[in-house]
Formats: sequence, C-alpha cells, structure tokens
Amino acid sequence: MTDPKAKTSRQFAPEVILVCGCLIGFITFGPRASAGLFQLPMSHEYGWSREIFSFAIALQNLLWGVGQPFAGALADRFGTIKMLCLGAILYAAGLIVMANSSEPSMLTLGTGALIGFGLSGCSFNLVIGAFGKLLPEKWRGLAFGAGTAAGSFGQFVFPPIGSALIDTVGWHETLMLFSVTLLFVLPLSLPLATRSIKSAATDISQKQSVMAALSEAFRHPSYVMLVIGFFTCGFQLAFITAHLPAYLSDIGMPAWVGGWTLAVIGLANAVGSLTAGWLSGRMPKRWILSVIYLGRSVAVLCFILAPTSPTNALLFGLAMGFLWLSTVPPTSSLVAVMFGTRYLSMLYGFAFFSHQLGGFLGVWLGGALYEKTGSYMVVWWLSIALGIASALINLPISERPVQRSEPKLA
Repeated sequence: MTDPKAKTSRQFAPEVILVCGCLIGFITFGPRASAGLFQLPMSHEYGWSREIFSFAIALQNLLWGVGQPFAGALADRFGTIKMLCLGAILYAAGLIVMANSSEPSMLTLGTGALIGFGLSGCSFNLVIGAFGKLLPEKWRGLAFGAGTAAGSFGQFVFPPIGSALIDTVGWHETLMLFSVTLLFVLPLSLPLATRSIKSAATDISQKQSVMAALSEAFRHPSYVMLVIGFFTCGFQLAFITAHLPAYLSDIGMPAWVGGWTLAVIGLANAVGSLTAGWLSGRMPKRWILSVIYLGRSVAVLCFILAPTSPTNALLFGLAMGFLWLSTVPPTSSLVAVMFGTRYLSMLYGFAFFSHQLGGFLGVWLGGALYEKTGSYMVVWWLSIALGIASALINLPISERPVQRSEPKLA
C-alpha cells in the first residue's frame, strides 16, 4: 500500500522535512492550546457568561473538523504547501479579530470561524499527511509521533508564556503577539511541498478517484470503528483545554495552576506521542488505542475524587498529558495501513472530523451545563464513560490493507 510518490516527490532531506513539520506543529498548536487562559479575562472585561466563550471555542473545534477533510483533499489534490500557507493566514487573522472582539459575534467570527478553518489548513493533521507522502515508510510511525509531540511541546511552551503575558501586557496584546508567530509557518512549509495528484498521475498505476476512496473507507468496518472511537479523544481534550483553568479556579486554585497544568499536559504529551509512535511499529495499534482511552478514564476518575491541591492538579496534567495526543500516531498509522498514503490527508481528515465533533460537544456542554448546574461534574463523568466506550470500540479493528479486486479509475 505504499504510494510510489513517497520515494520520488521529496526535494529535501528527510531530516529537514521532519524538523520543519515539527516546527509547524509547535507553532500552530501553541496558541490554540492556550485558549482557556483567555476565558476569564474576556468574560470579566465584557460581562459575558462562560457559555459565550465556550460556544466560540466549540465552534472552532467543529469548523476545524468540518474543514479538515476538505483541506486534506485539497492538499492531496494540489499539494500541501498551498493549504499550509492559507491556513496560517486565516489562523493569524482569527487571533487578531479575537484580540479586538468586544461583541460575542466578533468572538464567534474570529475565535470560532477564522481560527477553526485556519487550523484545518495548517495544523499537524496536514503535516502528518505530508510526512506520509514524503518520508520513507520506516520513518512514518516515529515521524507521526514526533509531529504530534512537537504540537504538544507547543502546549508546554505557550500557556505559561501566555499566562505571564496576560498578567504583564494584557490579553489583547498577547493575542496579537500570538498572531505574529503564525507567519513563521509560511517559510517552514516549503520543505513539506508535495506534488499534486494531477502532476503525479502518470506515475501511479492504480488511479483511484476521491469518491471511490471515500466509498471504500466508509464501507470498511474497521475504519468506521476508528472514526467513532476518535470522537471521545476530541471530547476529552477540548473540554479540558477550554475549561480546566476555570475549573481549577472554581475549586480554589491560584491562576498559575491552570497555566502550568496545561503546560505539564503538553510536556508529558511530547513523551506520550513519541512513545505511541514508536510502539505503533512494534505492536497492534488497536491495543495502544484501547489502553490510551481506558487510561484517560482512570486519570479523570482519580482527579475528580482526589483532594484539591496544586500537586494533584499537576499530577493529573502529567498523567493525562502522557495519553493526550498519543492517539494520533496509531490512528493515522491505521489509516495508512488500511488504505495507503495517497488519500491519507483526506481520510485522516474525516476521522479528525469525528474528533472535532466530539470537541465541539465537550467544550459547549462544559459551558452550557456549568451555567445550568454551577459545576463541571456532569461532563467529567461523561468523559469517563466515553473513554471506556472507545476502549472497547477499538479492540475489534482489523489492521490489514483493504482488499482491492480491481482498481477504481478516476
């Protein structure tokens, strides 16, 4: 199932491709992972309820997911670099609009729509697709893990910096500074340029259309189970990213605990993602996913039942961080195993849509149920139940290439 173009379309050394892709993941994930830091300052300044901010972040997650399959298909069709640049520009524009939002509608436009669609075009999902096409097959599992780990390292670096900047220069200025960092994606995207399908078609013996690829994927039970299980990942991660700082503040923790807990999640995730990427080439990927989802449920259960303290919050961040985006390497590797790399960006994009649909519900329900009950506990328990369900859903997945009796021509 190896795409022949993986050996011939690469113009840069694998090490350069890997480093630049990891830097893009670092830059694009950092501001997004810091979103929860802005909830209380913005709500206090404008007198908004938490549901207003939660809806904007929820919409961001949803539109990121909605846009991801299309961004992946366009990257597969016309090359990765164009989508990375367009996504970075939209993302930067969204941060600028967010910094100047004085009405809920502006917050929804900037934080929800522009950043959401921007992320679909420049996040680590497209980087993973480029890695699949440009890097040798023996590099892929570890490269998927490294790209995810780089995004996690962005989560480690950006929240403490963002928290310090908010305290010193203000939240408006912090968002403007974050927007400037997105412009570095433009030059870094050059080594990740992939040839378009149109230019590569003469070198591919089995030409498969987009619709044929989608039909094949959604008729494959293992792909469907993988997509359904990925919903839980988004639900848990988006809820924690958006609401954990506020939750910790509600239970009496100082502001620095929220920022540093998110940072610890990012640092631990760098280790967890690399570990998951390494393990993906050495043991069944479905087992890795089941253990991750079950481990998250255990971590959340211990966190909400443990005594309140900064130490316990940081320990939760450490445990949850190790399991945070470690789902990405085995998930993306399974898609590549089943269907090859030609439509990897698009097919992983549909799995990621399920992830972001979960993210939308996790963030929105967190805010909506908080306003109704004055507590986040319902969503914490729902997160535990979903983790157990996904652990079970991933176990029957078959890790074999799809059987094609004959090529489906475009």
